[in-house]
Amino acid sequence: MGTVRENQSARDAGPGEHWLPAFVSLAVGAGFFALWFWLLPRWLGFAMQPARWRWIGVVPSVLGFAVAARCVWDFGWTGHGTPAPFVPPRKLVVVGFYRYLRNPMYVGFLAGWVGLWVVFGQASREAIAVACAAALGVDLFVAGYEEPTLRRTFGAEYEEYCRNVRRWVPRWRPWNQ
Repeated sequence: MGTVRENQSARDAGPGEHWLPAFVSLAVGAGFFALWFWLLPRWLGFAMQPARWRWIGVVPSVLGFAVAARCVWDFGWTGHGTPAPFVPPRKLVVVGFYRYLRNPMYVGFLAGWVGLWVVFGQASREAIAVACAAALGVDLFVAGYEEPTLRRTFGAEYEEYCRNVRRWVPRWRPWNQ
């Protein structure tokens, strides 16, 4: 559900205009997901706990990581770039979940990790401290690097987006430019 401008550019684009950046974005996203799924659980000492009620954590985990995966796709398909700062999108991404929230990929990862913590049953002081430090680090990165970079790159278009879509709290209705 993109805007008229996005739909027109999609019709004018050649076949590689969308597929190649989308594929590259998915490859970069797969690297991020590999970090979250295979490396960090081992570093944090996650171990499966037998309680049946813990499986309820699968719901926010799957939904959160699905949101993040959709955002990775949108970076490639619509933005013609990746989530990685070294190959950023060439177009401002204001489709899908980005119409509700400026940082849905981070929020999706947060929901995914909270779900995994419930499933694995790890809430040690050290793990909570790491999570809080990571959340603070993400917020500082967004405010100190991402947003100033997006303002320089996309100018008035990004300013209008920021006036209408909040950083961390979603809108009730999607924003239409």
